[in-house]
Parts: sequence; structure tokens; C-alpha cells
Amino acid sequence: MGTPSRPAEEILDIVDENDEVVGRAPRGEAYARGLRHRAVFVLARDAGGRVFVHRRTPTKLVFPSLYDMFVGGVVGAGESYDDAALREAEEELGVVGLPRPVPLFKFLYEAPAPVRAGGPEPVRHTWWSAVYEVRCELPVRPQAEEVAWHRFLSESELEARLTEWQWVPDGLAAYERLRRERDRER
Repeated sequence: MGTPSRPAEEILDIVDENDEVVGRAPRGEAYARGLRHRAVFVLARDAGGRVFVHRRTPTKLVFPSLYDMFVGGVVGAGESYDDAALREAEEELGVVGLPRPVPLFKFLYEAPAPVRAGGPEPVRHTWWSAVYEVRCELPVRPQAEEVAWHRFLSESELEARLTEWQWVPDGLAAYERLRRERDRER
């Protein structure tokens, strides 16, 4: 699925608290009005198991210039979570031929506080979030429009930076859930 050259114009499915589609809207309108939609988060690891970490560009519509330990983005109208995860991972990492990302869990992200999103009134960001993991053994060429800086970090390097860097709140929420899931499995 191709995305428009202007991300704010990309059409998204608007969903309810049960992740059922209740309408469609352009991404810019969904953000400005706080309409619940769908997103994917993909934890990309290199051959050594290190995690791809990046800083978002200042031109991003949501959470510009913040760090993230996931690649991903919104799920387009009519697109499946699985297809969006593969598309977003390949786009942001700048690779072709990734294996299909493995689904881990899904959760409803709700921002802890309303934010001003271009309109006169603050809105609360909320989206259904499907979390995946993928092994990327290909050389990455991150998408310049999305990624300002990147590096593969070991788990311990990533953990050390959680309190040092300013992270996207939805990615941090997904990472904390992922850590809890893994702690339960041990």
C-alpha cells in the first residue's frame, strides 16, 4: 500500500474501544481531533540481537525529534496490522526482503495527558497498537524523512539510555509492556 506524499493526507481507519472500524479520516484530522486509529510497533534486531534505536526527524506529525526503540507507524485504511508491520519496518529501515515481523501483543495506547495537536483545544492521543519483532540481517539505510539518527544498541545500552534520552511515550509504553511480558515468561 503506498502512502501519499503528504503523510497528513493518508486515510486511516477510525476504530472504537474494541478495535472495530467506525469510520475513516485523513491522518492529520485523526491527530488533530484525537480520533482513535491503529498503529504498529516493530522491534528490529540485528544479527547480534541488538535493537535498532533512532531519533525521529523534527518534521514528524507526532513526537518530533524524540527517540524510539521501535520502527513503525499508522495502519492505513483497509490494511492489516501484519501488512502494515512489514511495510513500515522495510520503509523506515530502508530495506527490502525482511522476514514477516512476528506479532507479540496488542494494546490500547492512551496518552497520559491531552496535547495541543494543531487545533484550539487539547486532544488525547489514543490508538490500538500491535507490537511485533523482526530480525534484520540486511544493511539498513533508514528513511531520511523519518530517521534523523540511528544505531543498533544492546539491551543494556538501551536500558541505560531510558532515563537519559527523551523517548516517544507510546514506544516507551510498548517497551515497558514488552519487558513485563518477558519477565513473566522467565
